[in-house]
Amino acid sequence: MRTVGLKILNSKLSEYVRLAASGETVLVTDRDRVVAEIVPPRQERSPMLADALLAEEVRRGRLTPPALANAGPPPTPAPVATFDELMAELDQDRTDR
Repeated sequence: MRTVGLKILNSKLSEYVRLAASGETVLVTDRDRVVAEIVPPRQERSPMLADALLAEEVRRGRLTPPALANAGPPPTPAPVATFDELMAELDQDRTDR
């Protein structure tokens, strides 16, 4: 575990973030008082940013996860009309003008 003051952290942030990414906890101090911690990511946290953001929104209750997590892609809806029917309607609309 390391300790760093705000002024030094401000100028060397990337160095301390790398330390946290490698598994070390960094305590941030302001006038010799701990005000924050930079900690390594949790094991269950996805390495993908999008997954992490989605998980955070689910945790806050803004999103609801799917009922079946591994159900696959959603079903493809059946077409309303065939291509030929659509083209015939388009031709009809063009002749009406």
